[in-house]
Amino acid sequence: MTFHKAIAALLVTAALAGCQSQTEGQQRATTGALIGGAGGALVGQAIGGNTKSTVIGAASGALLGAVVGSATTPQRRGEEMCRYQDRYGRVYTAPCDDRYYNGNY
Repeated sequence: MTFHKAIAALLVTAALAGCQSQTEGQQRATTGALIGGAGGALVGQAIGGNTKSTVIGAASGALLGAVVGSATTPQRRGEEMCRYQDRYGRVYTAPCDDRYYNGNY
């Protein structure tokens, strides 16, 4: 019965997490944590067969899923700043142009 409560709690958490407005990185970390937690709970239950193993698996999977989800968030174009030098030798920073993204710099 405890396993069913854990699954129910996970589903409620997933439903509530979808109600927030988050940035893309936060959404990916949340999704990774939910998927990792569910997978970890299943693996923990399959390996240990008891509540302690299920909880440890869920926590480990959620942590790993959040890290992977946040690390794989793609960078948006225009967030990087590049250093430029004008014809008078002055150095300035500005958003990178298309040559930076295409590798033609």
